[in-house]
Amino acid sequence: MAVERDHHGFDAPAPLGHPGRAGLPDGHATGPEIGERLPDFQLPNAYGDLIDFHQSRSNGKAVVVFFRSAVW
Repeated sequence: MAVERDHHGFDAPAPLGHPGRAGLPDGHATGPEIGERLPDFQLPNAYGDLIDFHQSRSNGKAVVVFFRSAVW
């Protein structure tokens, strides 16, 4: 399969125009806005223990990074 580069410089084996490479439609929610409080959630740590995001920070600030996975 040929690898094609899009206008962002991203190379992927999916052809340009493939639904997996499509962007979101205009007006579609992309996640929380900067400064917006995240909903309560828990995730496992490296030992499998559930960690509560807000409780573990003790009301400190945090940076959360969201990224789209690549089309493989």
